[in-house]
Amino acid sequence: MAIKNDQGIVLRTYSFGEADKVVVLISPTSGKLRCVAKGIRKTKSRFGGRLEQFVHVDLVLYEGRNLGTITQAEIVEAYPKLRTDLIAVSAAATMAEITDLVVQEEEPSVGMFLLLQRGLGALEEGGHQTDLLTHFMLRTAGIIGFTPALDTCASCGSDAIERFSFSAGGAVCRDCSPADSVRLGVGVAEHLLQVANREATTHSHLAEDAQGVARKFLEFHLERSVKSMAVLNV
Repeated sequence: MAIKNDQGIVLRTYSFGEADKVVVLISPTSGKLRCVAKGIRKTKSRFGGRLEQFVHVDLVLYEGRNLGTITQAEIVEAYPKLRTDLIAVSAAATMAEITDLVVQEEEPSVGMFLLLQRGLGALEEGGHQTDLLTHFMLRTAGIIGFTPALDTCASCGSDAIERFSFSAGGAVCRDCSPADSVRLGVGVAEHLLQVANREATTHSHLAEDAQGVARKFLEFHLERSVKSMAVLNV
């Protein structure tokens, strides 16, 4: 087996055998990594807390036919502050779940890796969790090829937008509204555009409506529901 040096952010783990765990990570160069951490469930495991969810680690591993085996793991960033806030943890879990849905094995994923890294960093700094998650979902949609139109009609380019269509690709005017479109509340489109561009938002009461639109848009194109969102009651 070849020895490989890599880095990754832990997306999730699950038990494997009596004392081991499979660790699922996103690597910028290798995409989704599935590796075994042997003995990690033992009290005196040499890994300690270095392979918990959200931790960014440098890795040394043996490459296997199906699963690699982690031999060393050193923490790059553990994001300890966000772990003390239940809403921040839930937002981070949603980011990790979305990343897990999008990233493929053996496909470089620099864009998603950096998006997740920045998202976790912003949560660690105490950023507005709802807006941060909305930004993450909008950017993810762009990475997979479905950047939504937010300031002009996705069909005709008019700036008189009133509704949002998941199938048409974003905001639409009344004349171009397909059957699946939903009415946008006053200011929601502007809030989405601000959040997408990471501008300071001034209409925080619109955050939940904007997040609901971003979530449904992403789920439509993923053809999957994001289960972690249920914890956030969105």
